[in-house]
Amino acid sequence: MERTDTVPTQLKDRSDIKRQLKHILGKREAGIIFPAVFLFIFFSVFTDNFLTEYNLFNISRNLSFNVFIALGQAVVISIGGMNLSVGAIGGLSTIVVGHLLTNMGVPGGVAIAAGLLMGTMAGLLNGLIITKLKLNAFIVTLSTSFLFTGLVYGISKGYPYTDIPKSFTYVGRKSLLGLPIVFWLLIIILLALYYLYKHTVLGRRLLATGGNENAARLSGINTDRMIITANVLSGFFASMTGVLYVSRMGSAQPATGQNWLVTSFAVAIIGGTSLDGGIISSVGLLAGGIIMVLIKNGLILMEANVYFEQAFLGMIILFTVSLDSIKDLLKAYKNKKTKD
Repeated sequence: MERTDTVPTQLKDRSDIKRQLKHILGKREAGIIFPAVFLFIFFSVFTDNFLTEYNLFNISRNLSFNVFIALGQAVVISIGGMNLSVGAIGGLSTIVVGHLLTNMGVPGGVAIAAGLLMGTMAGLLNGLIITKLKLNAFIVTLSTSFLFTGLVYGISKGYPYTDIPKSFTYVGRKSLLGLPIVFWLLIIILLALYYLYKHTVLGRRLLATGGNENAARLSGINTDRMIITANVLSGFFASMTGVLYVSRMGSAQPATGQNWLVTSFAVAIIGGTSLDGGIISSVGLLAGGIIMVLIKNGLILMEANVYFEQAFLGMIILFTVSLDSIKDLLKAYKNKKTKD
């Protein structure tokens, strides 16, 4: 009698585990997390210096900056747009902070606030032009990227600001519990982003606008306001990254942001942000950043040809953007097989 009761319970437990595992594997983030975990294990086993404290510190710091760059792109991609001026906004905030600290001697807190405000206003400008003039985000942000870059070189005359107070480099260079402070800052930002999109009305309206702008408008959502909000967030994240770069480098370089565009799209797309809009994932962005960093770091440690980095990255991006189509094809095949 006792055995008869145990068998159904064990079967039920196995069924629950199987159902939960199937649910996890079916999540969009699973296709991003598993490659990140695989790369981490692979390089841990096949390289000698991967798990050293120094290397893990560098990985987590580079990861943090890559994800910060991607945040500025992901929030606008999730509403069906894009921001080609992400790097230029970051560069402008960098120069503003450097100018205020070096030439005007303002306190660090004031310089940070000014840099963040500059980026936020730049994002607001993008959003207003896109919504009020009904122009394509590609054209608008391409144009403003030249505008902001021109301001960068106009203010700095092409020279870096190098007399940055050492106290300003604390966040960008120091560690907490063995990991960079900037990494812990990233985790806080990602948690806030998760809460915004999952548990607030504003977040749901932003995703609804990205999912189907016309349907969102018909349901009473002010879609223009959502597009402006997304661009403001994009400018804010870009400027935050610029400020953190000053803290990390100990100088404000006019060239900051010039190579951000590819990174911003790559991490966002690998991280599961849908190019069709309506989807963004904090976990996915973190995993996408890990994949980006591990590819470069691992190739260097294995003394492989680092020029293949772009090839690996291209394959991963192609695979990531193809996941939804592959899933739809498999689902259609399964349904057809079931009917037959």
